[in-house]
Amino acid sequence: MEDITIQENSLKGKNVVITGASSGVGRAAAEAFAKEGCNIIAVARGQKGINEIVAFCRELNVLSIGVIADMSIAEDVEKVAEKALEIGGKIDIWVNNAGVMASGKFEEIPLEIHQQVLKTNLFGYMYGAYNAVKIFKKQNEGILINNISIGGYMPAPYSAVYSASKHGIRGMMECLQGEISNRRNIHICNMYPQLQNSTGNLHSAKYSGFDMKIPFIASDPRETAAGMVELAKHPKKDLFPDCRAAALTNIYRLFPKTVINTASAAVRFKMKHNDAKEDNPGNVLTNSKEPLRVYGKIPSKTSNSLGIAFLAGLGVSAALMLMTKKL
Repeated sequence: MEDITIQENSLKGKNVVITGASSGVGRAAAEAFAKEGCNIIAVARGQKGINEIVAFCRELNVLSIGVIADMSIAEDVEKVAEKALEIGGKIDIWVNNAGVMASGKFEEIPLEIHQQVLKTNLFGYMYGAYNAVKIFKKQNEGILINNISIGGYMPAPYSAVYSASKHGIRGMMECLQGEISNRRNIHICNMYPQLQNSTGNLHSAKYSGFDMKIPFIASDPRETAAGMVELAKHPKKDLFPDCRAAALTNIYRLFPKTVINTASAAVRFKMKHNDAKEDNPGNVLTNSKEPLRVYGKIPSKTSNSLGIAFLAGLGVSAALMLMTKKL
């Protein structure tokens, strides 16, 4: 019985498309699925990062190809699907992960940047789902995994359009979950990780003096990638990959105005006192530059313990505030 279970949950030989695979969570996901023996179709805008992840996969004797594509362009995404189908004629798993972020005062961020955030995040996930779902229906099986982030539930301070894109993705994918609910072998899985200790923070666009460092409560992108693998083995509609993501979302649900107002005040104070107010478009309009790696900063056990302690403190504070409300 144990051998049968292992065989059923095996991903070996599955064809997996991963967008935004050159760095951060996408790179961690490509490595995690490769270690499971999957065939990897790594997608990104830059050649260097793609070459590195393909080389990593091939060292594991895993079939891997790289596709240079901009997920905000419909024709590029169609090309990704076509290239993926050249490997065995099917796509088993499609991971929507490529995303960009712009932070700063809403009216001080160039309109072109706002527009591209929507194109890459919202339209990019739409194009990915559009191609994946059509293919899955022809195959009568397949798994679409969407890395949405807790931004699908709660706003990120001074990141209005990013927050809009994430709320939009969540709404779109929840609707699609209903559309495919009569197909038992097709799954749309939504992931809601919190802020990651990944290169995403280093590559994001920053305006108005916004310069937030990766905090100690940031989660490990490899744990998020492990959550994607788990969804591929055991599909479910929604997944918060760690307790931090779930805790922050639940606290926001209890005290939405308090959370966003307090967070915005903290960011506003930091921006005001940042003397080096240089605007940086990051990777919004061009492909990500160095560093092309998984982690934004080297993780430590100390920061992990501090993060857990911080969330425990938040939980106690939230409970006390709730009790005060009722009284």
